[in-house]
Amino acid sequence: MPDLPSVLDDNLGFHIRLAHSAVYRHFNETFGTIGLTQKQTSVLWLISESPGIAQVDIAQRLQIDRATMMAITNSLARRGYLERGSSSADRRRQTLHLTPAGAGALAQALSAVAEHEAWLKTRFTPREVEQLMGLLRRIHG
Repeated sequence: MPDLPSVLDDNLGFHIRLAHSAVYRHFNETFGTIGLTQKQTSVLWLISESPGIAQVDIAQRLQIDRATMMAITNSLARRGYLERGSSSADRRRQTLHLTPAGAGALAQALSAVAEHEAWLKTRFTPREVEQLMGLLRRIHG
């Protein structure tokens, strides 16, 4: 990579954007044949970990707005990856459960996630990974 102009070289936001672009590019290459986005994979993963989780709880956890969350769940439901239900505690809350097809798609995605994470973590020592995770949590937490 050519040397960056000094005004950009000292800009943290610029380097975060470049890092995000590199990670996103590799994610898309790794997930190319699976047909799931990062958000869709995250939604399936959270449903798998917490069957019956409410749509609104997933949206809050992933910091996704209601309209986007609805579009994701509609897409996954059309593909037969999840089923909606009603909460026994509050009928206004939609609960989500994986179907067998959704569990299969998630298994494929988790394999790709492991490959992607391995690629990313090879750039750092285990201590640096831990430190970087802490620093990133400070930004988004």
